[in-house]
Amino acid sequence: MNGEKVVGLTQSAGFQVGVRKTFPLRVEEAWELVTTAKGIEIWLGKVDSFPLQIGHSFHTDEGISGDIRVVNQHQNIRMNWKKEGWPRASILQIRTISQDSLKSTISFHQEHLPNLEERDEMKKRWEQVLNSFKAMI
Repeated sequence: MNGEKVVGLTQSAGFQVGVRKTFPLRVEEAWELVTTAKGIEIWLGKVDSFPLQIGHSFHTDEGISGDIRVVNQHQNIRMNWKKEGWPRASILQIRTISQDSLKSTISFHQEHLPNLEERDEMKKRWEQVLNSFKAMI
C-alpha cells in the first residue's frame, strides 16, 4: 500500500468504524430511543427477544448473532456482533452521551470488522440507523 494509511484500519482492533449524531433529547430519552422494542428493531433487526442483560445471546432474522457483554444504563451497551458469513464476531458499542440537559449524542462504534468493504457497509448501516432515530423524534 506504499505506506499509505488505510481508512479505518488500526493495529489493535483491525477495521473499525464510528458514527454519531446529536439529538434534542435528554440522555434518558436517548437511551429509551435506543433500548425500546422499536429502537432495537431499527439498529439490530427483528429478534424474538432482546433483554438488556449481560450474557444474553441473540440471533436476528437477517442472520446477525451475538451476545451482550456490558450494559450501563443511560450510558452504553457493548456486545459481540457477527454477521452471517463473517469469520469472527466484531465488537459493537452503542453509547448515549449527555451534551447538556437538553441534548444527547447517540454513538455506534464497531471494531474487529473483517475488511474495508464491511467497514463501509457498517458505516452506511449505522448512519441509516441514526437517520431513522432522527425521523422518530
